[in-house]
Amino acid sequence: MRVLLIGSGGREHAIGWKLAQSPLITELISCPGNPGLAELGPIEQEVSPTDPEGVTDLAKRHEIDLVVVGPEAPLAAGVADALIDADIAVFGPKQAGAMLESSKAFAKEIMDAAGVPTAAHETFDDRDEANAYLRSIDGPYVVKADGLAAGKGVLVTADRTAAMGWVDACFSGQFGEAGERVVIEEHLDGDEVSTFFICSGGVAVPLEPARDYKRLLDGDEGPNTGGMGSYSPISNTDDYSVGWAGRNAVEPTLRELAGRGVDYTGFLYVGLMLTADGPKVLEFNCRLGDPETQVLMPRLDTDLLELLHAGAHGALGGADLSWSGRHAVDVVLAAPGYPGQAETGLAIIGLERVSEALVFHAGTAYRDGRLVNTGGRVVNVVGIGDTTAEARSDAYAAANLIQFRGKQLRADIAQPQA
Repeated sequence: MRVLLIGSGGREHAIGWKLAQSPLITELISCPGNPGLAELGPIEQEVSPTDPEGVTDLAKRHEIDLVVVGPEAPLAAGVADALIDADIAVFGPKQAGAMLESSKAFAKEIMDAAGVPTAAHETFDDRDEANAYLRSIDGPYVVKADGLAAGKGVLVTADRTAAMGWVDACFSGQFGEAGERVVIEEHLDGDEVSTFFICSGGVAVPLEPARDYKRLLDGDEGPNTGGMGSYSPISNTDDYSVGWAGRNAVEPTLRELAGRGVDYTGFLYVGLMLTADGPKVLEFNCRLGDPETQVLMPRLDTDLLELLHAGAHGALGGADLSWSGRHAVDVVLAAPGYPGQAETGLAIIGLERVSEALVFHAGTAYRDGRLVNTGGRVVNVVGIGDTTAEARSDAYAAANLIQFRGKQLRADIAQPQA
């Protein structure tokens, strides 16, 4: 089976790494790929992953049997729609389904209509009305740009002035079209859990959950990022969280979408907050999480390619996934300036010294024969062990072998709670 994988980040490298292990695969082509994916098969960098026509032509040219879309932007751009119209199998939702992620206001509308427990919220198209609302409520405040902002469009703060400043930044164009509407939510306290489902034809097959770390600094301090690390399995709450999300979030959401004529096929991420009043849904994403994928793929024993091919053809049925009993811990190495304007072009050394962990490329490229960073999150270093402590030790030992100027990393990923 010839597979085209869309994307270039750490999530896509981990998915590609897992797909390449399938006995069904004959070739893995990545667009645009990265140096890690280039070790698994050809990469195509002349076509934009958000160009539906270009991706469709690429799939035809390579006689692709299955397209797997990793990131959200191509899905929001309608890549899956174009492939389906060309009768090319694709695992990833059409544009209408991808609105669960591309519009936070739409996701909240669906949750309300489907009866999914979530934070109280208000949506604003006007700066003054949003700021007036902030003045009328007590903090902490949660302010979100409505559209896609690469995981950086959310501010959680106890400072009303900072919250109003975030509203101003959204409406002033800091996040482009993504900030033309703003969602202000009730702040929820509790433990956050990432749950994931493979969906097709109204069927939702759960993956095991993971926990990620959004804040830049130890102790969950500093600004929000796209994710600074993750681990899996998380605790004895795993089965409860996944079961609750399936019954109370995914199934009613799929029914609500179907009632609107949307047959959702693809990954569905459900971010949960385990509050004192029970779980509540923080957000939906129309793809796997990053960096959670990097700890889930090494633990998945089931053939991912066979599973996604079945999903793309509406034949998931009662798929039952098999998981390794081992533990995985992912430590993200980030560039100076991240999550703001990250410095790029920094030489990365030491990857060849890593032998006791996996390294997934997130934002790298070869320039003049040197491996350099091209984005804020540079590589994911994943330790695998019989315990979380063992996996954590291997991840940090390997992370210390990889160097680039100004390297940022959290020192408390998967650290036992005091």
